[in-house]
Amino acid sequence: MKKTLFATLLFIMSPMTVGAHDFNAGSIYIDHPMIQEAPPNAPVLGGYIMLQNNGAEDDRLLGIESDAVEKVELHQTVMTNDIAKMTPMTEGLPLPAGAIVWLGDAGTHAMFIKPNARYLEGDEVPATLVFEKAGRIDVMFKVEKRTGSDMAPGHQGMDMGEPNGQ
Repeated sequence: MKKTLFATLLFIMSPMTVGAHDFNAGSIYIDHPMIQEAPPNAPVLGGYIMLQNNGAEDDRLLGIESDAVEKVELHQTVMTNDIAKMTPMTEGLPLPAGAIVWLGDAGTHAMFIKPNARYLEGDEVPATLVFEKAGRIDVMFKVEKRTGSDMAPGHQGMDMGEPNGQ
């Protein structure tokens, strides 16, 4: 209940947020796609986004594409015996009808692998979100400064090196 109330308040206040950016395509509302700035030569960047399905049918984020990186994978951090492991979300991210879903909640995130450049705070990275039913939606991920307190839940203290231990 608190999470839904918070998401609703954030949704209502989002147009008032400095630097906020959002996208609409059919019944899908996308708010604040962002990538956290990484140190020099970082092989991966973490991406986060809020998705709202205003339609009557469930949908699913199948993937993200971007020419600014070698590839993008959807990941979820799973805790097993107090050990965090990132696993690919091979089935995508479910987006139930009428729901708000955060790619960044419960250890989920987009992993932008092998960026073409060092993206700094204020840069924008073009990408295409690929949905099962809504199709392809072009967005811009804004690069934001990373601080220890703004990391996505479940990522504090993690080694954000090569994905899948490579």
